Parts: sequence; C-alpha cells; structure tokens
Amino acid sequence: MTKEFVFGHQNPDTDAIGTAIAYSYLQNKLGYDTEAVALGEPNDETQYALDKFGFKAPQVIETAADKVDSVMLVDHNEPQQSVSDIDKVKVSHVVDHHRIMNFNTADPLYYRAEPVGCTSTIVWKMFGEYEVEIPKNLAGLMLSAIISDTLLLKSPTTTDDDKEAVKALAKIADVDYQEYGLAMLKAGTNIADKSEEELIDLDAKSFDLAGNNVRVAQINVVDLPEALERKDAFLKVMEESSKSNGYDMFMLLITNILDSDSEALVVGSDENKAKFEAAFNAKLSENEVKLPGVVSRKKQVVPPLTESFEG
Repeated sequence: MTKEFVFGHQNPDTDAIGTAIAYSYLQNKLGYDTEAVALGEPNDETQYALDKFGFKAPQVIETAADKVDSVMLVDHNEPQQSVSDIDKVKVSHVVDHHRIMNFNTADPLYYRAEPVGCTSTIVWKMFGEYEVEIPKNLAGLMLSAIISDTLLLKSPTTTDDDKEAVKALAKIADVDYQEYGLAMLKAGTNIADKSEEELIDLDAKSFDLAGNNVRVAQINVVDLPEALERKDAFLKVMEESSKSNGYDMFMLLITNILDSDSEALVVGSDENKAKFEAAFNAKLSENEVKLPGVVSRKKQVVPPLTESFEG
C-alpha cells in the first residue's frame, strides 16, 4: 500500500492540523500508510497546543501529486481551499463539518460529514466506533481543536457531541479544559507583532458565491479597540490583496473571544457591499460594521452571504 497524505485546508487552524494528525494516527491503526502534512505553518494558537502536548508541526507541502498518488482530506472539501494540485491526485477519504461545494471525484470514496462544531469531534467518534484507544497526548491535541473551533464551547456551532467529546478527551488528556482552553485561545490573540498582511491571511478562506470570489478572513483578539486602531492599514492591504488575487469582496471578521462579539471590515464593489449589508441587515459605515454575537464564519457568516449573493 502506497503512502497517502492527510491534510486540512490552506492557512491551517488548530482543527486542520490537529485533526490531520489524529486522523492519520487512526488510519494507520486501521492498516493504511499515511502521513499528516499541512498546507501552511501553524499559527500561534496551534503551536501552543502542539508544544503543550509534545507534537512537532507537520511537514508543510505546496503540492501533493509529485509526492503521493492519493490523499485524505480533513476539515475541508472545496478545491480552492485545498492543495494547489488537488485535481492531480485521488481523494480517497474526506472527513469534514463544512458545506459541500464544487467537490467531485472520478472514483468512489469514503466521505463523512456531520454538522458539528469541529472535525475532531467526528474523528473522536470514529476512534470509538473502531475501538481504537486514543493516546493521552493525541487526546489533548484533539481537545485543542474542538476548543478552538467552538471558542471553548461558546460558538453557536457547538453541539452536544462537541461537549461530550471535550469532556471525554479532557479526561484522557488529564487537563482542566476550561483553564487550558482559555490559555490556548489567548495564545492565538497576540496580533501586535504581526503585520496586517500576515493577519488577513492567517485564517482566511475563499468562497465561490454565485460566481463571485469572496474572501473571508478572521482574527481573534481580547482587545477589539486596539485591533481597530489598525483599521486603515487593514483596509489598505485588503484592497491590495483583492486586486492581486481577484477577490470580488474581502471581509475581515475581528472577533473578541471574551465577549463573543465581532467587528467586520469589508472592501469590494458598491454592489457587493450592498449584498453584504443585506446578508447581515446592517449598514456599513466607512467599510466597518458591528456584528454582535457573530463568531462563526461557517454558521453565521457564509450562509447569510451565500443567500444574499445567490438571491
């Protein structure tokens, strides 16, 4: 059996990297030959989790077809979010918790998607279904992924399955998930030493909305006013990135993890900004708008944008 790569989306977060490592471990236990890799370097939050539980960051790849014939995807399925040559390799497995869009394969495959808060929650279930024991350090990494994606179970994407998984994994990892989770989330909020260019690409995904290339980036902070002092600089690099990459609209969601509120910055044509305003029933003022209670790109941002653009 030839080796397969397991990886999450571009600009990987803790779920993309942590779940790739966990799913690769599970698949190897089931008889596959896999290696967890990544489509980018870990962010500060993810590195905190890797260090805490004794993992090295996975190898970063830019292409896959020159190294393997087949891959397994976690935490994504949309081609524009995947490895650049995804069309040149066979996708044998997908485990995801996002919408399914522009995804097709020539061959049958294993595909598992559930509307839970984190892909690691699905993989946690799979360990139980296959009766494979989860090592202590891996449990900690999977726990980190769920805490990250659900903002310590505060996100509206959180399900009972996520809560059950967090309690079970915290017990295996022997950590207080509340105390550890807050420390991990705070580790990912240090934006002072990063440029605006870095920040808008740190956790960003592109979506095809009715033929429009819409970029949605998100950064987590504990001091929203301090982050907004950089508003003009953010807007400038968002405009530049849109021109360079052909984005029809670029949205930056700045989320305060302590009170679960966000502020959005938006650049694009007047027509597309109007679609944004319709999606959130909110008026932009100098490219900015408050979005109280909005913390989830997957559940609270992409669905209303999709409806507005396709309506």
